[in-house]
Amino acid sequence: MSPAEINAKWTVLQEQIAKDFDTDLPDIKIMLFLIGVQELGKGPGKFSKRQKEELMHIANCRLFSELGFYELEGLDQDGWPHWKLIKPIPAYTLLEQEMIIRSLIISYFDNI
Repeated sequence: MSPAEINAKWTVLQEQIAKDFDTDLPDIKIMLFLIGVQELGKGPGKFSKRQKEELMHIANCRLFSELGFYELEGLDQDGWPHWKLIKPIPAYTLLEQEMIIRSLIISYFDNI
């Protein structure tokens, strides 16, 4: 996808999520949190600050697994997924990082 296509689809996705959750337009962090909760598979709940950070990490690992950077190792005793880095993620510029993450988030939501 071109940056213009990514931005257009991103806006549509943000508006849909905002409508579904009756909230303001979500930023990337909120989208990552939602993906983390989905991947955890325990439904909505109360999470500590640390758990929220871990959920966003789970989301990043899940998204970047689509590009072959991570592989799911399994679940711990509490049912939280753990990922293994397969190959280093290149040092993308901030704009490249944002476009890649947005495109991966769009793809994720398209597939669920």
